[in-house]
Amino acid sequence: MSQVKEEIINELDDLPPRTYGEVLDFIRFLKARRRKAAPDTTLASEPVLQKDWLQPEEEEAWSDL
Repeated sequence: MSQVKEEIINELDDLPPRTYGEVLDFIRFLKARRRKAAPDTTLASEPVLQKDWLQPEEEEAWSDL
């Protein structure tokens, strides 16, 4: 287990059980924020990659699909 993960668990052990729900909410918030950010990166790269996608060679390579 990584040192940071161990530290998180130790900190969690020091919290009162009534705060566990808040910790869980925060973890879920972080995960949702990460999922939301991923498509933005993909969309940002589209104009750059489009130059290659629109080449005749690419059209020919994918024409049988």
